[in-house]
Amino acid sequence: ICSIVFGDRFDYEDKKFVTLIKLLEENNKLQNSIHTQLYNFIPTVMDYLPGPHQKMIKNIEEVDKFTFKIIAEHQETLDPTCPRDFIDAFLNKMEQEKGNGHSEFTVETLSRTTLDLFLAGTGTTSITLRHGFLILQKYPEIVEKIQKEIDCVIGRDRSPCMADRNRMPYTDAVVHEIQRFIDFLPLNVPHSVIKDTKFRDYFIPKDTMIFPMLSP
Repeated sequence: ICSIVFGDRFDYEDKKFVTLIKLLEENNKLQNSIHTQLYNFIPTVMDYLPGPHQKMIKNIEEVDKFTFKIIAEHQETLDPTCPRDFIDAFLNKMEQEKGNGHSEFTVETLSRTTLDLFLAGTGTTSITLRHGFLILQKYPEIVEKIQKEIDCVIGRDRSPCMADRNRMPYTDAVVHEIQRFIDFLPLNVPHSVIKDTKFRDYFIPKDTMIFPMLSP
């Protein structure tokens, strides 16, 4: 994911990268607090109240510094004819949208999108694997079924590919069950209603913020 987003891989001992990972892992723990959940709903009130959400906000500010620095380095070395990664492609789009006063292609949006891609591509995967290995220690019979499916579909002589997923329903179901069980993201990413909507017996006005509940 680092190669796609940042155009380069980081050494595991890179101090800045290690600090970034620590900040993100700390925020993963803090997001489960009631203060952080309330902050999602009433940020203007929670801004003035103490709690772990304040530490989370400071961590995000530090992460923003990291992404802004990388963006600045990309701006200095950008070759519009040869984009190296997502950041370069976004910067090219920013240049194309330069005369558009309503464009959402800004440095701030780039920083936030870069962070979203990084989190979605690393945090969810690593946490699912970490908890999955621990949970499966208790269910060797499930591990055996997964291994049989892997051996049957993929074998031992090649790496898996996306096309294998549809042929591995049991393994796919186990991964989804692990994510449901650990309740990694009880409140999913917020979405905004783009027009007045009626869902079942509920009327949802345009611009309403929706938080999907993924808790079991």
